[in-house]
Amino acid sequence: MIKKFNYTSSMAVPRLEKIVINMGVSEGARDIKVLEKSMEELGKITGQKPMICRAKKAISNFKIRKGLPIACKVTLRKAIMYEFLDRMISVALPRIRDFKGFSTTSFDKGGSYSVGLTEQTIFPEIELDKIQRAQGMDITFVIKSGSQEESLELLKQFGFPFRRA
Repeated sequence: MIKKFNYTSSMAVPRLEKIVINMGVSEGARDIKVLEKSMEELGKITGQKPMICRAKKAISNFKIRKGLPIACKVTLRKAIMYEFLDRMISVALPRIRDFKGFSTTSFDKGGSYSVGLTEQTIFPEIELDKIQRAQGMDITFVIKSGSQEESLELLKQFGFPFRRA
């Protein structure tokens, strides 16, 4: 990457700062056991205890009051982050049926990449017999870089599967 983007310093090369995994559990507001089960599964997947996210404001259409638990999230850094990234790319993503790769358009202005998964069952840590319902998750790769092209190249270097244009 130093040669491709003509960096003058090795510290200018983009790097993965953290991975944030979020599970939105709307039924957690009504039944705390559903949220606890999701937290347990997210903890098995990441190897780190998730934190509960509470509603910041009330939304009457969704029957959510301010302060109700509605999600859980984990922020991975350093060695745990790279271990999760490796497991996701080499073990979990090949288990997705009819998977053709991720879109290259999900970058934000800062260069971070977000992806959504529809089921937690693609991870081998989750036992299919013990899950009560399929739960999706959002995974955000926070990349410290100057542009989207540099972030895309970094993820390609990690072996991230992108669709062919």
